[in-house]
Amino acid sequence: MTAKEIHEKAFVLDSHCDTPLAIIRGQDVSKRRKLGHIDFDRLKEGGVDGVFFAAYTSNSLAPDEATRRALQLVALTHKVCDENPKKVGLATTVREARELKAQGRTAIFIGLENGSPIQKDLSLLYLFYKMGVRYMTLTHAGNNEICDSCAPKEKRWNGVSPFGVEVIREMNRLGMIIDVSHLSDESFYDCLKYSKAPIVATHSCCRALCNHPRNMTDQMIKDLAAAGGVIQINFYSSFLDPNYSKVAGALCDEFDESLIDYQLHPRCKRRKERYEKAKEALFAVPRPSYKLLVDHIEHVIKLVGVKHVGLGSDFDGIESAPDGLEDASKFGVITQELLDRGYSQEDINLILGENFLRVFNEVENLAMK
Repeated sequence: MTAKEIHEKAFVLDSHCDTPLAIIRGQDVSKRRKLGHIDFDRLKEGGVDGVFFAAYTSNSLAPDEATRRALQLVALTHKVCDENPKKVGLATTVREARELKAQGRTAIFIGLENGSPIQKDLSLLYLFYKMGVRYMTLTHAGNNEICDSCAPKEKRWNGVSPFGVEVIREMNRLGMIIDVSHLSDESFYDCLKYSKAPIVATHSCCRALCNHPRNMTDQMIKDLAAAGGVIQINFYSSFLDPNYSKVAGALCDEFDESLIDYQLHPRCKRRKERYEKAKEALFAVPRPSYKLLVDHIEHVIKLVGVKHVGLGSDFDGIESAPDGLEDASKFGVITQELLDRGYSQEDINLILGENFLRVFNEVENLAMK
């Protein structure tokens, strides 16, 4: 069987993208757009059957601001799905996602990136679940009421807070997946300790290959797998390649700022020129090949086997993706590379989506008991 045939038959899942940020800035994802990484046409072109749209909120926002922002992003995701019923559909279960694939439509799931919007109120967590949110990244680039982040040097809780333990238990009860990307190592281990369900890292890489606190150590990957979880490999060049990260760091910041400014004011010539200049400077730095991303996948497989790794692009939330994997239309190159490296159709199916869907099912089933 060819890579194209394998890709078409598999359920291809991207467990994390930040496309709601593009939507709230006025970008039309219902058709192919010039900016960013994802729209409904490119998802179809890349054979992506399901994708989590993450409602991201910054840790810098005040509690009520964070809640309002998250509600806006979730609402806009519902709206864009309702407006494009022939292309996509909102999914809250694995069964619904498979039905959408059978209909030729892309399944859009919702994730909440940062638990700050629930404040210290479990009823808000329940509300987000009722609105379709099926995983929550417990924090982002700062410590919050739930747990500590990997980003700041100073920690608040040295792991998960007492309220965070309540959050984990309530997420288990509801059937909401716990996402440990962005968490401190201590918070990660507390999630393993307190969760009765498998947990996931929806968009992280391997620290052994790229020494960044956002990535997971070999021991963390082993312990995650032992608990039945899965690590979804991030496409961000700076998390894949330490050499790229050293050179492109400051350029990424300027590109990100100029892109956001341009998205908000697309008719402004000055903003467009700033964005084009920042893009030219960033993309003059040689990006790692998509084959390095597959190296990260293989690293996980060598550690814990093929059943604990998948794909979480972080598209529309990253400045630079690997060479050859510039946007959602290029997902097929991963399948081709895995096939070229000797992986079987069954193994490729697991990596492309079935591993994550297995965890999703287990979390759902636990909540039903």
